[in-house]
This record gives sequence, C-alpha cells and structure tokens, in this order.
Amino acid sequence: MKIDKAAIRQLAELLDETSLTEIEVADGDAKIRVSRATSGVSYASGHGPVFPISEPGIPMTPTMDLAHSTAAQHPGAVISPMVGTAYLSGEPGKPPFVSKGSSVKVGDTLMIIEAMKVMNPIKAEKAGIVKQVLIEDARPVEFGDVLMIIE
Repeated sequence: MKIDKAAIRQLAELLDETSLTEIEVADGDAKIRVSRATSGVSYASGHGPVFPISEPGIPMTPTMDLAHSTAAQHPGAVISPMVGTAYLSGEPGKPPFVSKGSSVKVGDTLMIIEAMKVMNPIKAEKAGIVKQVLIEDARPVEFGDVLMIIE
C-alpha cells in the first residue's frame, strides 16, 4: 500500500478540529487510521496489528486516562451521572443545547443522556462559559466520564 502523507495530515487536522481521539477511513482494502490516544496495539478485523501513526511535527497526545484524570480534576468538569448515550441537541439536525464558547446559567440544559429509553437532561450546576465539549453527539458515555468543562 502506498502511504498517502497528505491524507494522513488531513485526518490529523480533522482530529484537532473535532477533538476526536481516533479516525479511520477505508477505500476498498486500504485503510488509514490516525490515533492520538495510544494504549497499546489494536487489531483491525484480522489484518494484523494497527499501530498509531504520527507524522513528524504532529505531536501525539497523552492517553485518554491521563487526559480524563486531568479533566476530572477541573473544578468546572461536568461529570456523567450515568451510563447511556449522550445527545448534544434535543433532536437530530437541531443545534446543540450549548457549544464551546456558550454562556450558561445554573439549570440550563447542557445535553441529554438516554439511559434505558429515558431521556435525562444534564443541567448546568454552575454558571459560566463552556470551555470544552469532550464528547461527541450520539455516542455512549460511562458513569464518571467528563462531558464538558465550564469556567
């Protein structure tokens, strides 16, 4: 397989823009996976080990455990109170309740976590500005995950 450095750079930029930790694209049998979080070697559906790719000049970030523990210590961390699926807006295609830079008041809805077919609003416990949204829309979250940072 010929390595397409431009595609790798584009995927790395997409990671930065979206706060994703990993992205994989496939074209037929050819696959490219770019990952910022390294926690060992993973295996891609019987094709052998997949190692994270780091282009020179594109630094790798620490593992999610370190990032999570740092974010969890932040006084403005919004922590998931349950296991479920997080939704950043009330309906598909609608704008998110809040986004990076949004001003929030105590009691404002930040997102919804669906758990056992029940939609649970996650409300702001403090007023401030949303500095980071650490989850993606319609993705699973675990109890204790840091969802966002409000300062």
